[in-house]
Amino acid sequence: MSTEASPMADLSLLGLLQLVSPALPIGAFAWSQGLESAFELDWVRNEADLGQWLAGVLDDGLTRCELPVLARQQQAWADGDAATLAQWNDWLHATRETAELSDEDVRLGSALTRLLTSLELMPEDGQMPHEPGYVTVFAWAAHQRHVPVRQTLLGFAWAWLENQLAVACKALPLGHTAAQRLTEQLRPALVRAVDNALVLKDDELGPILPGLALASAHHETQYSRLFRS
Repeated sequence: MSTEASPMADLSLLGLLQLVSPALPIGAFAWSQGLESAFELDWVRNEADLGQWLAGVLDDGLTRCELPVLARQQQAWADGDAATLAQWNDWLHATRETAELSDEDVRLGSALTRLLTSLELMPEDGQMPHEPGYVTVFAWAAHQRHVPVRQTLLGFAWAWLENQLAVACKALPLGHTAAQRLTEQLRPALVRAVDNALVLKDDELGPILPGLALASAHHETQYSRLFRS
């Protein structure tokens, strides 16, 4: 059996695993991104419904929004291009269709910034855009750890899927075995999402998620809830 180093250096891989770990103390577990309301509205009732919901959000959301922008921002960090970083950071803010989705992006970005500051891993003053969102700070952390762009996108998508399934296990009668079945079902979809995200042109970007936006807006006034979005 070969023991040669993979193209992705060991420290970069470990750094990515740390970045996408559910144990990362940034509070991602507190947000459901509208999924809790989809349960409340009876749009998602079981394992099959959840699989369809997640596949749709992946295809029409992450593939067209967070993932391609993450790739562009990681390249901008490599190029030292502060103007491009600010442009895409503002673009991401503009795509957040509800107060909760916007708040989530800013708060997670702020929490990751505080963590990286405590670890002395932040860039020099003036490089980080004003009010950086989660994707912008994630792109910096991946660049700082020399993670290849494709692996950065896969890691980000994996962390999103794990968080959504954790939400379902708490708010829907979904057992952990069912969550693992959905993981197996959607793993190939994550790879396809990254493939597609990497070839989209700038004018092809933008989420198409009216159902998620409606669910998120409903969540703002939902009487009983576990999550912040």
